[in-house]
Amino acid sequence: MITKVIIKRQVTKGKEQEFFNALREMRIYALGQKGYITGETLICADDQNKVVVISKWESPEDWENWRTSHEKQVINEKIEALLDEPTQYEAYVF
Repeated sequence: MITKVIIKRQVTKGKEQEFFNALREMRIYALGQKGYITGETLICADDQNKVVVISKWESPEDWENWRTSHEKQVINEKIEALLDEPTQYEAYVF
């Protein structure tokens, strides 16, 4: 069952470069994960510090394995430190 995950983040002003560097690092690790299909990053036209990532996985289990992996947790700690509020995750299947 294909799974799409919508990840919403509000980046702290002045931390954009660090954030996008960490996000690229996260994407590099995700590319090597079982079940990862693709991902895209969208920046809000009205608020350039509001960022949405949509990732596509072969199954909910593949997403969950990545979400809880050590690699993701390490990079996610860097990312969370650059945000105004905690990351929001929503997974959808089709």
